[in-house]
Amino acid sequence: RHPFQKMLVVRCLRPDRMASALTNFIRNTLPDGRSYIECDSTLNSLEILDSCLADSTPTTPIYFILSPGANVVADLDKKAAENGFQKGVSYHNVSMGQGQDVIAMSCLETAHRNGHWVILNNVHLMPKWLVELEKKLDEYAAEGSHEKFRVFLTSDPSNTIPIGILNRCIKLTNEPPAGLKANLKRAWCFFPKDYIEEADSKTKSILFGLCHFHSVIMERKQFGPMGYNMKYPFSIGDLRDSATCLQNYMDNSTGGKIPWQDLKYIFGEIMYGGHIVNDFDRLVANEYLNFYMKDELLDETEMYPFAEDEKGVSFMSPTPTSFDKYIDHIDKNMAGDTPIAFGLHPNAEIDFRTQQSNSLFKTLIALAPQEVSSEEGAATPEQVAKATASEILDKFGDKHFDVEELVRSLEEGPGPYQNVFIQEMEVMNVLLSEIKRSIKELELGFLGELTMSESMEALMMALYMDQVPDAWAKKAWPSMLPLSGWIKNFSDRLFQIEEWLLNPEEIPKVTWISGLVNPTSFLTAICQVTAQKNQWELDRLVTFTRVTKFMSPDEVDAKPRDGAYITGLKLEGASWEDGSLQKSKPKEMYCDMPIIHVKAVTKEKANVGGMYGCPVYMTRSRGPTHYFNAQLKTASPPARWTLAGVALLGET
Repeated sequence: RHPFQKMLVVRCLRPDRMASALTNFIRNTLPDGRSYIECDSTLNSLEILDSCLADSTPTTPIYFILSPGANVVADLDKKAAENGFQKGVSYHNVSMGQGQDVIAMSCLETAHRNGHWVILNNVHLMPKWLVELEKKLDEYAAEGSHEKFRVFLTSDPSNTIPIGILNRCIKLTNEPPAGLKANLKRAWCFFPKDYIEEADSKTKSILFGLCHFHSVIMERKQFGPMGYNMKYPFSIGDLRDSATCLQNYMDNSTGGKIPWQDLKYIFGEIMYGGHIVNDFDRLVANEYLNFYMKDELLDETEMYPFAEDEKGVSFMSPTPTSFDKYIDHIDKNMAGDTPIAFGLHPNAEIDFRTQQSNSLFKTLIALAPQEVSSEEGAATPEQVAKATASEILDKFGDKHFDVEELVRSLEEGPGPYQNVFIQEMEVMNVLLSEIKRSIKELELGFLGELTMSESMEALMMALYMDQVPDAWAKKAWPSMLPLSGWIKNFSDRLFQIEEWLLNPEEIPKVTWISGLVNPTSFLTAICQVTAQKNQWELDRLVTFTRVTKFMSPDEVDAKPRDGAYITGLKLEGASWEDGSLQKSKPKEMYCDMPIIHVKAVTKEKANVGGMYGCPVYMTRSRGPTHYFNAQLKTASPPARWTLAGVALLGET
């Protein structure tokens, strides 16, 4: 009876379900809401293009935003032929690039007068020329074009397309199917039925495993940083080329042993691996292939990695059969999407849906009107920014570190550890100076003594929206915290340095490594001190970790003889119990790690069995914030934690 109030309750209790709740609200509450949700999901690409052609006019181009695997030119070629346009005569296809602007203008002029179709491909490659195109289209509109004249534009997603062109166009994009089942069916149906039916049983089984690998690799990106550190343009073309290589291998084999290692290398390092530039993402792809590409695939085998602990969640590969029976098997046996299908913990779905919800509401807030009437009693952006700026200035106004004085006070000069903290102090001084300068400048703007510049406006809006201003973020550490959390974090970092200054000759008993701007330098210092102490070569040393039983720095009596104790890391994707990695508890997104002992050892001693090389990142965005690998004990195979996206994070 009260759908909006129901949504408010969902927002409070289960923010991860807000996207679904909002979808249901639009479908059931708005007039004809179903059409907003389903859009053209029941139409194929040719039918959608048909309806857009009916809506287009000589002054309304159709603009295709390209996506991996989409072939809009092939669809347009078919429609051009159906409408009686001949390629190269009355239907002009121009690929944009250096020197192509003259050819494009010539084709447009001819088409404008004679009623031809023109498609300009990859217009994002010539952003400056697009301004001329916009003017030319304005001229044609004023002059009046032939009634059959049509312009089609294609480009990758880009922010360099002039707004005038975007406003006048009908915009289309082809999104790949969502969900593991839809992707698997699409991958399998990509191959002609005759090709599958004629293949031998081994080829059918391996091809099905390859299609499953393709769909998993494609869909894993939905889990954000836990899925991949970076975004990759995987497409159906990778599957096609991999299948071609598979066929060549099978044709040349004499019915003997299948060369699994060769196939895994081609798929994981060349075809799909050719896109992957991050070492951990490459490891994920290779672990999937290790799981799928094995002799068991030729009969029936489990396709969900490490799913034996999960009740009722399973998908078996079928014994070799006909093309249609493979599709029936997918329809009947693959249930709805679950993170378990990817080797991830069910909590991964909560995390990515919560991020999706947060992104949605940030966008809504950004789109909301910023001017508030005084009658409503709400503070204006200027009032909020002024109060926040004043608080920050009160907190950090007198903070500054005297680096030169510290260096003079060190009797033996700065050692490796001292250099780390000196560098931290220098970064903090630069950041403090920028914060104080920009806030004082903004306050003068509020008083009317300075004209409000673009940078001052940006600072005001950031303070109002509880976001870290860009000018501050550039001089700080990677962070995804809102401004309020960032200020608290900044204050804690300053406190750690102040505590160290009380006894600068020694390192702290326990170092809050997440509170360092450059934690890599601290780890390097551990190796340097060990190398000096033992007269070892520095390039032979690596860091090695041992998780202690101490949960708080207060429990530690003294610093270790070798290396250092570190704290401030949380485990994502798994939990830490009884001294080893274990499955996460339901709805527990992060697990606080005990204090970790980091020391330097030779590379030979670091190769210990029963360990997972857990990547450590500064923030939950992962990617470029990685700074070292921690060795964590595990009873399960390390591949399980690799596929589960298990990592240690400094900031959550």
